Amino acid sequence: MGDPVTSLVSGLLVMGYAVAGLFFLRFWHETRDRLFGIFAGAFWLLALQRVLLALFEHPNREQLWLYGIRVLAFVLILAAIVDKNRDGSA
Repeated sequence: MGDPVTSLVSGLLVMGYAVAGLFFLRFWHETRDRLFGIFAGAFWLLALQRVLLALFEHPNREQLWLYGIRVLAFVLILAAIVDKNRDGSA
């Protein structure tokens, strides 16, 4: 796992991403707004990426796909924002 401080920070990040995902899921459940659902999924992807990153002690070039998960999460967030603004239902 590596250094204890790095493990602690990784755990805190995973918890923060998961809580943010639950937060957006609650708002999606109340409003059924796609923006909140996509945000929840994106934050859970960020939590998953952080867990997988913590499992590998020293990520190398073969594990570059781990960062692809993070890119996918940010693309989802951007797509949700663009989708919300194109709808005209601000």
